Amino acid sequence: MSNNIPVPLLDLKPQYQALKPELDAALARVAESQYFILGPEVECFEKGVSTYCNVDHGIGVSSGTDALIVAMMALGIQPGDEVITSPYTFFGTVGSIVRLGAKPVFVDIEPHTFNIDISKIEAAITPKTRVIAPVHLFGQMADMGSIMELAKAHNLIVIEDAAQAIGAKQNGQPACSFGDFGCLSFFPTKNLGGFGDGGMVVTPHAAHADRARQLRNHGMEPKYFHAHVGGNFRLDALQAAVLNVKLQHLDTWHEQRRENAAAYRKAFEKAGLTRNCDDLINGDLRGGILLPEELPGNYHIYNQFVVYADQRDALMEHMKAHNVGCEIYYPLSLHQQECFQNLGYQAGDFPHAERAAAMSVALPIYPDLSPEMIDRVVEVIAAFGTQ
Repeated sequence: MSNNIPVPLLDLKPQYQALKPELDAALARVAESQYFILGPEVECFEKGVSTYCNVDHGIGVSSGTDALIVAMMALGIQPGDEVITSPYTFFGTVGSIVRLGAKPVFVDIEPHTFNIDISKIEAAITPKTRVIAPVHLFGQMADMGSIMELAKAHNLIVIEDAAQAIGAKQNGQPACSFGDFGCLSFFPTKNLGGFGDGGMVVTPHAAHADRARQLRNHGMEPKYFHAHVGGNFRLDALQAAVLNVKLQHLDTWHEQRRENAAAYRKAFEKAGLTRNCDDLINGDLRGGILLPEELPGNYHIYNQFVVYADQRDALMEHMKAHNVGCEIYYPLSLHQQECFQNLGYQAGDFPHAERAAAMSVALPIYPDLSPEMIDRVVEVIAAFGTQ
């Protein structure tokens, strides 16, 4: 092999070092103010994110999972209600539904995008359906035009799970600006990541926003008067201060991730490793890689660069042995998780989601990845095929 440089799955230190003076000043500003919960830093960040997402209202909360919970609580989701979503996503998407006593109803994914298959949603709608909750997985938006048409036809609410997709667009329109609510995460590994947990609910509806603000603070309005039972879902001022700094650089980081994705495509094609979706579905990647497909009109921000790989687990062992980072998102589809067995789903119910869990692997894609690192990743994968 031409080089032996290690390639971590993610390295946040270069980003931190580049922004250290700004970040240190922001943290010192909060420390001097001694205003740590909500307050002006949070209000500034809420305004910045809602403007960025082209919606009127932003409500900072404690995590992406709590953003989903607050949104559904604000809508009055309760036991007996059904929420249609994907079985191939982070646990918080579905855990939030179950925590409110509602029932998740799964629809399989499109294998080439990892997002919910729009053609299968209508068959899952019942008289108990209240919400469609599409997940914009790995940084690419689901087909929101079709989802909104379907929701309108059936008088359903739409909650966009954009935990991995702040800044993604569809025909120029940002994620979170289509549905009744958009939910964001600022977990440190996200494109816009804090120094800990954080999230936001955004909505175009003033009444929804008012209810969400009350619910994130124990349903309190005014102080010590509680019209509703909410929770402690508040965003810390320290996190908001960090995120206010980082938000100004987000578009640049998106472009760097997109450039890295393009470099991967070029390198994999040059190495002769690229395969197509039919090969995947037919179970014959022939030692190759199926790259993520960016659909026309979509602006993919590549929170993760997830490929399908032949002999995925053995390939990962090979990559790790050569100091190339990789990860599985996610190793078990949610309908097969032990805690959701009472939903009655069986292995084989969602074959595309199950295949993704068995064959997909995330490669390094962070903004500070160098061209030499990308070449190294592809070189190591190509070497596996020749063993």
